[in-house]
Amino acid sequence: MNYFELYNLPISFHPNQNEVKKQFYALSKKYHPDFYINESAEKQDEVLELATLNNKAFQVLKNPQKVLQYVLALKEMITEGENYTLPQSFLMEMMDVNEAIMDLQIDFDAAKLAQVNNEIGHIEQSLNDNLQLYTEEFENANAAEQQASLAKIKDCYYRSKYIHRLKERLATF
Repeated sequence: MNYFELYNLPISFHPNQNEVKKQFYALSKKYHPDFYINESAEKQDEVLELATLNNKAFQVLKNPQKVLQYVLALKEMITEGENYTLPQSFLMEMMDVNEAIMDLQIDFDAAKLAQVNNEIGHIEQSLNDNLQLYTEEFENANAAEQQASLAKIKDCYYRSKYIHRLKERLATF
Protein backbone atom coordinates (compact mmCIF):
# COMPACT_ATOMS: atom_id res chain seq x y z
CA MET A 1 0.00 0.00 0.00
CA ASN A 2 1.45 3.36 -0.98
CA TYR A 3 1.10 6.49 1.14
CA PHE A 4 -1.55 8.03 -1.07
CA GLU A 5 -3.71 4.90 -0.85
CA LEU A 6 -3.24 4.84 2.92
CA TYR A 7 -4.59 8.40 3.13
CA ASN A 8 -7.24 7.93 0.40
CA LEU A 9 -5.64 10.68 -1.68
CA PRO A 10 -4.92 10.83 -5.41
CA ILE A 11 -1.25 10.58 -6.39
CA SER A 12 -0.07 14.16 -6.50
CA PHE A 13 3.05 16.26 -6.26
CA HIS A 14 0.95 18.71 -4.24
CA PRO A 15 -1.14 16.67 -1.80
CA ASN A 16 -3.75 18.65 0.12
CA GLN A 17 -1.96 19.34 3.40
CA ASN A 18 -5.19 19.68 5.37
CA GLU A 19 -6.23 16.21 4.20
CA VAL A 20 -2.78 14.81 4.94
CA LYS A 21 -2.98 16.08 8.53
CA LYS A 22 -6.58 14.95 8.92
CA GLN A 23 -5.76 11.43 7.74
CA PHE A 24 -2.61 11.27 9.84
CA TYR A 25 -4.46 12.17 13.04
CA ALA A 26 -7.37 9.84 12.26
CA LEU A 27 -5.04 6.90 11.60
CA SER A 28 -2.89 7.80 14.62
CA LYS A 29 -5.95 7.37 16.80
CA LYS A 30 -7.14 4.26 14.98
CA TYR A 31 -3.77 2.49 15.15
CA HIS A 32 -2.48 3.68 18.51
CA PRO A 33 -0.79 0.66 20.12
CA ASP A 34 -2.29 1.41 23.56
CA PHE A 35 -5.75 0.54 22.22
CA TYR A 36 -4.59 -2.98 21.30
CA ILE A 37 -2.80 -3.96 24.50
CA ASN A 38 -5.23 -6.84 25.15
CA GLU A 39 -5.08 -8.17 21.58
CA SER A 40 -2.97 -11.07 20.31
CA ALA A 41 0.71 -10.56 19.57
CA GLU A 42 -0.05 -10.83 15.84
CA LYS A 43 -2.67 -8.09 16.04
CA GLN A 44 -0.31 -5.89 18.09
CA ASP A 45 2.42 -6.37 15.47
CA GLU A 46 -0.03 -5.54 12.67
CA VAL A 47 -1.16 -2.36 14.43
CA LEU A 48 2.44 -1.35 15.13
CA GLU A 49 3.27 -1.80 11.42
CA LEU A 50 0.28 0.35 10.43
CA ALA A 51 1.21 3.02 12.97
CA THR A 52 4.76 3.04 11.61
CA LEU A 53 3.47 3.24 8.03
CA ASN A 54 1.24 6.15 9.03
CA ASN A 55 4.18 8.02 10.58
CA LYS A 56 6.36 7.43 7.51
CA ALA A 57 3.56 8.54 5.19
CA PHE A 58 3.09 11.74 7.14
CA GLN A 59 6.82 12.51 7.14
CA VAL A 60 6.92 12.16 3.36
CA LEU A 61 3.64 13.77 2.38
CA LYS A 62 4.19 16.92 4.44
CA ASN A 63 7.57 17.61 2.81
CA PRO A 64 7.51 18.81 -0.84
CA GLN A 65 11.02 17.49 -1.61
CA LYS A 66 10.20 14.06 -0.20
CA VAL A 67 6.87 14.03 -2.08
CA LEU A 68 8.73 14.79 -5.30
CA GLN A 69 11.11 11.89 -4.80
CA TYR A 70 8.35 9.56 -3.58
CA VAL A 71 6.03 10.18 -6.54
CA LEU A 72 8.88 9.78 -9.02
CA ALA A 73 9.81 6.47 -7.38
CA LEU A 74 6.16 5.40 -7.23
CA LYS A 75 5.83 6.11 -10.96
CA GLU A 76 9.07 4.16 -11.52
CA MET A 77 10.82 7.21 -12.93
CA ILE A 78 13.75 6.99 -10.51
CA THR A 79 15.45 4.12 -8.77
CA GLU A 80 17.97 4.06 -5.97
CA GLY A 81 21.50 4.19 -7.30
CA GLU A 82 20.31 5.29 -10.73
CA ASN A 83 23.02 6.84 -12.88
CA TYR A 84 21.05 9.67 -14.48
CA THR A 85 22.91 11.72 -17.07
CA LEU A 86 22.26 15.44 -16.87
CA PRO A 87 22.10 17.38 -20.14
CA GLN A 88 25.45 18.58 -21.47
CA SER A 89 24.23 22.20 -21.58
CA PHE A 90 23.46 22.12 -17.85
CA LEU A 91 26.82 20.54 -17.04
CA MET A 92 28.63 23.19 -19.07
CA GLU A 93 26.78 25.91 -17.15
CA MET A 94 27.71 24.22 -13.88
CA MET A 95 31.35 23.97 -14.92
CA ASP A 96 31.67 27.74 -14.51
CA VAL A 97 30.12 27.55 -11.05
CA ASN A 98 32.39 24.67 -10.04
CA GLU A 99 35.44 26.61 -11.23
CA ALA A 100 34.35 29.59 -9.15
CA ILE A 101 34.00 27.33 -6.10
CA MET A 102 37.48 25.88 -6.68
CA ASP A 103 38.85 29.41 -6.95
CA LEU A 104 37.23 30.23 -3.61
CA GLN A 105 38.90 27.21 -2.03
CA ILE A 106 42.29 28.45 -3.21
CA ASP A 107 41.78 32.16 -2.63
CA PHE A 108 38.73 33.03 -0.51
CA ASP A 109 36.92 36.24 -1.42
CA ALA A 110 33.69 37.15 0.39
CA ALA A 111 32.41 39.19 -2.56
CA LYS A 112 33.05 36.30 -4.95
CA LEU A 113 31.29 33.92 -2.54
CA ALA A 114 28.25 36.21 -2.48
CA GLN A 115 28.28 36.36 -6.28
CA VAL A 116 28.42 32.55 -6.61
CA ASN A 117 25.67 32.13 -4.01
CA ASN A 118 23.55 34.62 -5.93
CA GLU A 119 24.15 32.81 -9.22
CA ILE A 120 23.22 29.46 -7.69
CA GLY A 121 20.14 31.07 -6.14
CA HIS A 122 18.98 32.24 -9.57
CA ILE A 123 19.54 28.80 -11.08
CA GLU A 124 17.71 27.19 -8.18
CA GLN A 125 14.77 29.60 -8.50
CA SER A 126 14.51 28.89 -12.22
CA LEU A 127 14.49 25.14 -11.50
CA ASN A 128 11.84 25.58 -8.83
CA ASP A 129 9.69 27.62 -11.22
CA ASN A 130 9.99 24.94 -13.89
CA LEU A 131 9.28 22.23 -11.37
CA GLN A 132 6.13 24.02 -10.24
CA LEU A 133 5.01 24.35 -13.85
CA TYR A 134 5.72 20.70 -14.68
CA THR A 135 4.07 19.31 -11.53
CA GLU A 136 0.95 21.37 -12.18
CA GLU A 137 1.02 20.16 -15.78
CA PHE A 138 1.17 16.58 -14.44
CA GLU A 139 -1.80 17.16 -12.14
CA ASN A 140 -3.97 18.39 -15.03
CA ALA A 141 -2.87 15.86 -17.67
CA ASN A 142 -4.29 12.56 -18.84
CA ALA A 143 -2.24 9.38 -18.35
CA ALA A 144 -0.40 9.65 -21.68
CA GLU A 145 0.52 13.30 -21.13
CA GLN A 146 1.61 12.58 -17.56
CA GLN A 147 4.56 10.51 -18.83
CA ALA A 148 5.99 13.52 -20.67
CA SER A 149 5.53 15.66 -17.57
CA LEU A 150 7.21 13.02 -15.41
CA ALA A 151 10.28 13.04 -17.65
CA LYS A 152 10.59 16.82 -17.24
CA ILE A 153 10.04 16.55 -13.49
CA LYS A 154 12.71 13.86 -13.24
CA ASP A 155 15.20 16.08 -15.04
CA CYS A 156 14.44 18.99 -12.70
CA TYR A 157 14.76 16.64 -9.72
CA TYR A 158 18.29 15.60 -10.70
CA ARG A 159 19.32 19.15 -11.56
CA SER A 160 18.05 20.24 -8.14
CA LYS A 161 20.08 17.52 -6.45
CA TYR A 162 23.16 18.79 -8.25
CA ILE A 163 22.45 22.36 -7.14
CA HIS A 164 21.91 21.15 -3.57
CA ARG A 165 25.38 19.55 -3.58
CA LEU A 166 26.89 22.84 -4.81
CA LYS A 167 25.12 24.71 -2.01
CA GLU A 168 26.50 22.24 0.52
CA ARG A 169 30.02 22.88 -0.79
CA LEU A 170 29.47 26.63 -0.52
CA ALA A 171 28.20 26.27 3.04
CA THR A 172 31.65 25.13 4.11
CA PHE A 173 33.07 28.63 3.53
